Amino acid sequence: MAGSTTKKVVVQRFDREPISGFVNPQTYLSAAGVELLSLSGNLIILSYEEIKTVYFVREFLSGDPGKEKREFATRPKSAGLWVRMRFRDGDVLEGILANDLLQIEPSGFTLVPPDPLSNNQKVFIPRRALSGIHVAGVIGGARRQRRRVEPAREQLKMFE
Repeated sequence: MAGSTTKKVVVQRFDREPISGFVNPQTYLSAAGVELLSLSGNLIILSYEEIKTVYFVREFLSGDPGKEKREFATRPKSAGLWVRMRFRDGDVLEGILANDLLQIEPSGFTLVPPDPLSNNQKVFIPRRALSGIHVAGVIGGARRQRRRVEPAREQLKMFE
């Protein structure tokens, strides 16, 4: 994995400590799981069964990335699908999914978290970590053009 193409991540696991490291955004998802280069330099493959979330972060901070804002306070402005995901352990996370079926991975979903100014840039969530997903809204979709309605011929012309 080349240094210039890697991204910083924090992987949250069910009932275990989080792992910080680096991933190649083009190749980190494999059939076996997520390929991660740990901070100590070990290459680890984490199975999708044990992963709750993969947070793409700006910096490695001491706090838990999962403790940041998890829901939108108001309707989001970014274009995409506003989704509410429920995890196997009962946690809920909202975010914006791309409204493009070609960008959806077979192993999970990548979304933008609610707070754009937080340390979390993106979140990957394996399908196996979820018990449900709900689309709360479609944001920024193409609007249909309103058809102009012509007045009826029987209508009186008052000011002509």
